[in-house]
Amino acid sequence: MLAEAARTGNPHNEHGIVPAHVIHHYTEDGVITTPVALDADQIQPASLDLRLGEFAYRVRASFLPGPDQTVEDRLQSLSLHRISLRDGAVLETGCVYIVPLLESLKLPADVSAAANPKSSTGRLDIFTRVIADYAQAFDTVPDGYRGPLYVEISPRTFSILARTGSRLSQIRFRAGPAIQSDDVIARLHQAESLISEGEANIDNGLALTVDLAGVAQDQPVCFRAKRHSGLIDVDKKAMLDVLDYWEPIWQRGPLVLDPDQFYILASREAVRVPPTHAAEMVPFNPLVGEFRVHYAGFFDPGFGHSAGGGDGARAVLEVRSHEVPFILEHGQIIGRLIYEPLTELPEQVYGQGIGSHYQRQGLKLSKHFKPFTG
Repeated sequence: MLAEAARTGNPHNEHGIVPAHVIHHYTEDGVITTPVALDADQIQPASLDLRLGEFAYRVRASFLPGPDQTVEDRLQSLSLHRISLRDGAVLETGCVYIVPLLESLKLPADVSAAANPKSSTGRLDIFTRVIADYAQAFDTVPDGYRGPLYVEISPRTFSILARTGSRLSQIRFRAGPAIQSDDVIARLHQAESLISEGEANIDNGLALTVDLAGVAQDQPVCFRAKRHSGLIDVDKKAMLDVLDYWEPIWQRGPLVLDPDQFYILASREAVRVPPTHAAEMVPFNPLVGEFRVHYAGFFDPGFGHSAGGGDGARAVLEVRSHEVPFILEHGQIIGRLIYEPLTELPEQVYGQGIGSHYQRQGLKLSKHFKPFTG
């Protein structure tokens, strides 16, 4: 399958997203440094999971350090107290925490990085953003950066239990400038059929629409989070009963998004990401409606693709309305996928024997919950 992908794409690019084996070289060459050896499954096909360090700082408000200060400089004036994560600690809803990460970077002059919440993090409504020293934007690390990394964590619906080594964010490394264009997506779709149904709407990315008809008749259309639920341990899988935390919505057709409620929905289209590329979901222009997909995320090479044992996979959408109720219609555009080539063909792709959780997903909650049986 990978050989076929190599023929249909360009597996050797000077610029693009670097695959896992290059990230391994980064750890050997000191580009990525850490006081604790990497976990065996920490490097994904085109990204690196980031681990929480030993302490969390409760801060008065979110911030960026700006061009003249480090994150540590700002913490001296904004930190309310420091919490040890060594034995685990509760991070409460409505609070903002800054956590130094175990991984630090010494990037080459032509390599930059971008971060996002992990899929499971977004599905728990945990707002996370990676911060570098002297940063003027979240989740971006400029080329040539040398220094520590921090993550801002703000649980929105569920209080969480986290500890040193917990992985809430992931980072992707890019050699050279970004190579993102509708022409790239159009050529790739012609060769690979990136979505399962309907015409490809390509305009500043490949449009994804929301499914309010139901992926299957025995499954709900979406889930709405219950407030004042129990604590969620971010490191424990398949331990929680869905109905203790979520209200399934069965009614087909238009959905009224209530302000400040959190919803898990699925895209109408099943998505494919060829092994030669990675993808990122970006929110649809919120001016079109009073809602927003809050947690844009990475799609590793092979997501939903036959090379990784997939046959298309729905994109899971974490959605909030803004200050007024908003009616969401079946088939409404809710996000767009941007595809970017890899510098080299990966040695393994998403779903290929690496414990991937969402390869054939439909409407699916995070890995922390037991399967929902209706």
